[in-house]
Amino acid sequence: MSTTDRLLLFLHIGFAIFTLGPLTAATMASPRYIRKGDVVVLRYLTRITRIYGLSTLGIFLFGLFLAKGRFDQMWLTASMTLFLVALVLLLLVERDQRKAAHALEVAAAEARRPVEAERPESGPAGERPAPAEGGQKPAGAVATATFEDVAQVERGRIAAISGVVALLWLVILVLMIWNS
Repeated sequence: MSTTDRLLLFLHIGFAIFTLGPLTAATMASPRYIRKGDVVVLRYLTRITRIYGLSTLGIFLFGLFLAKGRFDQMWLTASMTLFLVALVLLLLVERDQRKAAHALEVAAAEARRPVEAERPESGPAGERPAPAEGGQKPAGAVATATFEDVAQVERGRIAAISGVVALLWLVILVLMIWNS
């Protein structure tokens, strides 16, 4: 193995270690912060997903240089195909992270709206409506959804797709180790 090949292999493995770890952690942690309703952390995780997702292209490029045009080997073609599938799935995860953050911001804005503005000031005879019995809200009050109810579809999709992406990384790793 030449010095250039060793350098390419070092860069290939280095990019894999320093990009796939944070990327996988960010995508796997997103559903937890969607459930908690923490928009700030979710936006941060979305940014991590975007930056490290683009950085994974370095893994692909250094892998291409290492292959030296030997794309007739089945394991190499399979690894590259799985890698591209994982990148497409990461685009879906990033899209769902953005959609969930937007839904949480809308839910937080609606929760900040005062309930008093939605209740009529006086009844038909100029009287204030009586409070409901049993701790129930008055008829004019609107129930606000908890953050667990917001962006459930995105949360589930992010959890499922990020699990599949992590499995794809493991399959690629097995193919690389087994055939090296």
